Amino acid sequence: MSDRAALLKGIRVWLVFFVVCLVLSGATAFPLVHELRWTEEALRTLGAHERLPGLMEWIERVRDGLDTADAEHPFLLYGTDWLAFAHLVIAVAFLGPYRDPVRNVWVVEFGLIACAGVIPLALICGPVRGIPFWWSVIDMAFGVFGAIPLYLVRKKIKRLEALREAAVPGAAAVPAQ
Repeated sequence: MSDRAALLKGIRVWLVFFVVCLVLSGATAFPLVHELRWTEEALRTLGAHERLPGLMEWIERVRDGLDTADAEHPFLLYGTDWLAFAHLVIAVAFLGPYRDPVRNVWVVEFGLIACAGVIPLALICGPVRGIPFWWSVIDMAFGVFGAIPLYLVRKKIKRLEALREAAVPGAAAVPAQ
């Protein structure tokens, strides 16, 4: 396998991994009420209320809030539907780098910027919304762990671009049609 083919394969594998994670995290925002009930049940079954009382108190509080919103103000949950939709739309954008990584490296860079933006969002909005700091750390981890595959993809794209330029001098200066 040529260097170019190996780089392209690596880029695509990481992009597929990233997109699958993005779609899964988005899809889980649709059934929040049911998911939280299942999570609370599973944690109780595992004895988390004895070992992790703080976590259980938080899960119960969030579940109670979601139950109340679902019963009395279901329109509030529409916001999480849009959150899920946004994840799915962003995932579609990564088809560009999958098809032509060099030309669409900007999508990967946009993703890196979005991942970095998770940290100040969690640090600012978490306390404003009464989110426990340890939960904000979990949210920030999504940005950090999301950036890892994108960083690796960007590095591979830059190497692929260098190979392309070496093979066809001036290739980078020619605008894409």
